Amino acid sequence: MMYFSRAKTLGIAAACLLGVLLCLPNVMPAPAAWLPWHSVHLGLDLRGGSYLLMQVDMDAVQHERLDALADGARAELLRAHVGYQNLTAQPGQQRVFLHLRDPAQHDAAFAALRQVPAAAPGEFAVADLPGGNVGITLSQAALVQTATHAVEQSIEIVRRRIDETGVVDPQITRQGTDRIVVQLPGVEDPNRVKELLGKTAKMTFHLLDEGAVPGAPAGPGVELLGMQDNPAEKLPIRKRIEVDGANLTDARAGTSQQDGGWVVNFTFDSLGARRFADTSRSNVGKRFAIVLDNQIISAPVIRDAITTGRGVISGNFTAASANQLAVLLRAGALPAPLTVVEERTVGPELGADSIRAGAYSLIAGFLLVVGFMGTFYGLFGWFANLALLMNLVLLVAILSLFEATLTLPGMAGLLLTLGMAVDANILINERIREETKNGRTPLNAMETGFRRAFSTILDSNVTAFLAHVMLFVFGTGAVKGFALTITVGIATTLFTATVLARLMMVRWYGARRPQLLPV
Repeated sequence: MMYFSRAKTLGIAAACLLGVLLCLPNVMPAPAAWLPWHSVHLGLDLRGGSYLLMQVDMDAVQHERLDALADGARAELLRAHVGYQNLTAQPGQQRVFLHLRDPAQHDAAFAALRQVPAAAPGEFAVADLPGGNVGITLSQAALVQTATHAVEQSIEIVRRRIDETGVVDPQITRQGTDRIVVQLPGVEDPNRVKELLGKTAKMTFHLLDEGAVPGAPAGPGVELLGMQDNPAEKLPIRKRIEVDGANLTDARAGTSQQDGGWVVNFTFDSLGARRFADTSRSNVGKRFAIVLDNQIISAPVIRDAITTGRGVISGNFTAASANQLAVLLRAGALPAPLTVVEERTVGPELGADSIRAGAYSLIAGFLLVVGFMGTFYGLFGWFANLALLMNLVLLVAILSLFEATLTLPGMAGLLLTLGMAVDANILINERIREETKNGRTPLNAMETGFRRAFSTILDSNVTAFLAHVMLFVFGTGAVKGFALTITVGIATTLFTATVLARLMMVRWYGARRPQLLPV
């Protein structure tokens, strides 16, 4: 245990040197653009920024699922040649309602309705209602699963949209069953981000109802939607979605070759391209509406079949609005609207005060620990202090390598890591002191002290490691930051206290061969 080969010594020195190099990005700019230069990011409470608490509209999620269920029922009944009327979604009762025209088709209707695509087995049940009516009711488990999926999908899409804006290291977490917390370090005016997140950005492509009479009510399967640039002008579009915006693979702002105005160029995947080509081929001369969040962006006439899988959205766009629409389409549509429940802005002055207070506490704690170790354990205490300093360097180096976010709880974790590292060094030095008093030779006392202290140090750190891993897995936000710092600190503590400090003692003993140990 007290022997270090040359290769092992060089390996330890290389690890320490690498730690110092990885810390440099936190105190100096990158010397070259091509050089990987990773640093620790400051969290919202240290850097300042914006905090948004957003809520997913669960009523809209349920309504959309019932509409999809109604569309599926309509298609299956049509395929089975079953007559029906008054097929409507009833969100208040979590069901789709319809009336059978011919009671003799009851069994055929039930057989057809059971073929409606379901998101999961047992998602809905088909049952008779009074008066020859039929209900397709969603199960409670299906509603919970739909809500959970909607929140998870919303978090992913919110993350994509914010990443497109260039915000560094946003924190996006779930809160409760239907809320999302968005923390944006360094963003003092979140209005642009709120505008991005507040739009559902659900784009669909529909054919216009060519037989509709202007000013007349919309017929079955048709709805009136307003133009985006002129809401008073309403066009009758068919509810059937010909092509879904979910099949988009890319969207970029550009300028039109005809008039130089701003447009959005988009590209479909293979499925979207095939459906777009089939629809345009079968409806040459008809108008094709591009609908975004229940507003018609444009409704051009199909001149010929579009088989390239590419298209252009034109309108009264500016450079900013075209780029914003492209960002929304690239990130994907939200499953339901998001509303801002709470908004806070943390000023950079408050963040600077937090950094200053955290730095003072860290420096004060470090100096007190150094003074204690040097006073009570002499030279071996100063070896422990050097190992303690390298422990902090390695901890910051690992956090920098993964570009972790440092928050106030994270700074508290740094200070607690100091205390845990000191515990390990105290155990080792006390063991060595006891073995020396028991009459062992210096080398024997050092070896026995390290060996007997190691099992205690390992046990205590492993249990602490497991506890903080659970904190990281099940915690959120600041709790995760604290747990991450402690978890990494435990690994660096084991290395510096049981390996680096031992190496310094062995090298000192080999050079001096003392008769008494300075403890």
